[in-house]
Amino acid sequence: MSEIVFQEIALLLLGAAAIGLIGSVLRQPAIVSFIAVGIVAAAFVDKSHETANQIRFLAELGIALLLFLVGLKLDWRLVKTLGPVALATGIGQVVFTAGIGFLIGLALGFNWLTSLYIATALTFSSTIIVVKLLSDKRELETLHGRIALGFLIVQDIIVVIAMVILSTIGIGVAEGGSGLADLGIVLGSLVAVIVILILFVRYVADPLMARLARTPELLVIASIGWAATAAAIGEAVGLGKELGGLAAGVSIGSTPYRDMVSARLSALRDFLLLFFFLSIGTTLDFSTLGQDFIYAVIYSVFVLIGNPLIVILIMGRMGYRARTGFFAGLTVAQISEFSLIFMAMGLSLGHVDQSATGLVTLVGLVTIALSVYMITYSQQLYAWSRPLLRLIDFDPWREAAAEDEEDSPPVDVIVFGLGRFGSQLLRRLEDAGYNVLGIDLDPRTISRFTGEGYRVCYGDVTEQEFWTDLPLTQARWIVLAVPYGTILLTETDPQSGLFTALSTHRFAGRVAITARDEAEAARLKENGGVDLVLYPFDEAAMSAARQITDLDEQLGNDARAEVRE
Repeated sequence: MSEIVFQEIALLLLGAAAIGLIGSVLRQPAIVSFIAVGIVAAAFVDKSHETANQIRFLAELGIALLLFLVGLKLDWRLVKTLGPVALATGIGQVVFTAGIGFLIGLALGFNWLTSLYIATALTFSSTIIVVKLLSDKRELETLHGRIALGFLIVQDIIVVIAMVILSTIGIGVAEGGSGLADLGIVLGSLVAVIVILILFVRYVADPLMARLARTPELLVIASIGWAATAAAIGEAVGLGKELGGLAAGVSIGSTPYRDMVSARLSALRDFLLLFFFLSIGTTLDFSTLGQDFIYAVIYSVFVLIGNPLIVILIMGRMGYRARTGFFAGLTVAQISEFSLIFMAMGLSLGHVDQSATGLVTLVGLVTIALSVYMITYSQQLYAWSRPLLRLIDFDPWREAAAEDEEDSPPVDVIVFGLGRFGSQLLRRLEDAGYNVLGIDLDPRTISRFTGEGYRVCYGDVTEQEFWTDLPLTQARWIVLAVPYGTILLTETDPQSGLFTALSTHRFAGRVAITARDEAEAARLKENGGVDLVLYPFDEAAMSAARQITDLDEQLGNDARAEVRE
């Protein structure tokens, strides 16, 4: 039996790779390919019972890891910084979509509970896809990019609240428990989790992560283990695996190592989510596919047009240009992987049937696929829509003020490697008035520079996913100051990692890199993109020689002066 399971999963993975290749040609994110794989597998692949159980287990682990990474990146400070626009736009869009979506569901003949579930699922937009697309277009740090990220985080918070409510409703459903007693259990568990989180963050998180970070492989394994364990604990106390995984991420989200953990686990998250979408694909009822497709088109048009429109109107009333609202609004023209997780929870509680879950899956497939092109070609869409947008272009008084505000000092220079040379370079550039971000893989170095007040973070130049979190549009220089003979504790050459990242992320600034001699410098310059080659040993030797000769000359002059006297 185990051989059959292995063969079936191997074929599913090969099929996912083939469909993913087609999706990449069409410039679609992996999530669209994964949903398509799930649909195809459900329609044409007759899986064994044991294979289905294995897929279900990997799907649950993938959900826990996804929510762990969401908790890891849940930046409450961004919502606080953007303030009214993030809260008003995020909450306003959710209320509008849920309200109108609920009425659409009733009009299509769904009962009130199914209509409520579908409408709620339509409110969530995919932070993963939006961040990836805006990062590729170098718009993540623009005003509309920061506003979009702010209200997407508000949506994530609403997701958490919705899941807490679902967990509350779900306690005792199978056993028919008492509502008040069940609510007391959930609230007690929730309070206990919050208290433990506060204590963990305050006293344990930083020293524990610093110790684990000394071995990057151990940091990854420990993070996965913590996410899975917290999910299991959450399930045991009645909060659910989803909230357990989220709490695990929040618990270490305040440490300097969160970006590196997120970068290292992103590929594993995507792999495990494939199995979640495979399991979701089985919820499609192909006997009602024709009717579901019509409903999916109606809901998709509503999401693709209605969601951006309400964002434009809210931001316009709050003093932002219609252009900014248009670009920010396009980011909510799709539903999220959380929408499918939300419907899966409802299915497990018996609140919705497989048909409703399959319907939302189709809406996700349509809206995600189309919104990718909408965000990619946003400038062309804006040029076409400009005459209509002028009708709602109110006085942009708040935007003018927002463009003059800075959340934090911009980063002028990013220095990779804080060894003897890199650390002195960081200090000298800061003394010269530059704002420098230092990056290193030694947790003790990170702790030391953080204590001294410098901006530093734990990261690896060879980790390509890590680059998406760097302020590349602000920085004027990137300096690779990795000490000779080290490869940042990885098996990848840091110089090759740097050149790959510069090409992938289209860095427009200047690049400086250290070399041992002229031969190495010539080899580096052949790759292109290097503006300055630094020779730490030669420059140190020249400086030492200059000091020796200056002192010798001074002593000689003093001796000659004494002889004359």
